[in-house]
Amino acid sequence: MKKFINKLAVRSMIGLVFFTGFTFAVQAAAGEAEDVANIQKILTELMPQAKADSIRPAAFPGMYEAVYGPQILYISADGRYMLEGDLYDLKSRTNLTENKRRVGRAKIVRDMDEKDMIVFSPEAGKVKYTITVFTDIDCGYCRKMHKEIEEYNKLGIAVRYMAYPRSGVDTPSYFKAVSVWCADDRQAAMTKAKSGITLPRAECANPVKKHMEAASLVGVTGTPTLVLESGRVIPGYVEAKRLVQMLEQLKNQG
Repeated sequence: MKKFINKLAVRSMIGLVFFTGFTFAVQAAAGEAEDVANIQKILTELMPQAKADSIRPAAFPGMYEAVYGPQILYISADGRYMLEGDLYDLKSRTNLTENKRRVGRAKIVRDMDEKDMIVFSPEAGKVKYTITVFTDIDCGYCRKMHKEIEEYNKLGIAVRYMAYPRSGVDTPSYFKAVSVWCADDRQAAMTKAKSGITLPRAECANPVKKHMEAASLVGVTGTPTLVLESGRVIPGYVEAKRLVQMLEQLKNQG
């Protein structure tokens, strides 16, 4: 009888612990939902034109993480405080914010239709890596990079060009980008323009402004800017052999 009573007591205790834990989890989930709803309301009032991709608890206690593509904001649970910057995990020496940014950048370039880009690619079946490059016809290092386009391709790197005339819309660099896009042979036009040849000005339906908007979201400030498939950004010109070494190292790192 005594053993039976002890077993019954243990079962009751286990049931109590389970029930208490379950109740706590439900309450925590409910509290989180309330926080998220409150934060969503505040962010909508601040930025009615934008909608967060996600709002969830941040790694830092008491804070929530709001993701807008590659843009990350941190907001206190009560919605009073907000900060923008990099959050580091010192134990793992990891930039948690940059990891999230890469996801957003990768999605932006992945969602862009390749038909709206000017692509220089290796032969079919020989592509090892694909990079998306924001480029400016009048950028000296963009021209230097393009001189090696055949070398990039020989090493298995496909280069997808998107236009980012740094001087802005309706400027000479902008019209050069449009003229390249509107040419019958865009690849040949790109090569000529980057060699310093002035192309006849042409106009047509083109994606240049769309490219510039994507560049703004990615955080491009200069050219060339290379965006890898992972969303990692490499700013500036990197010669072909060095670039393939970097890509191989990053691949091995996972």
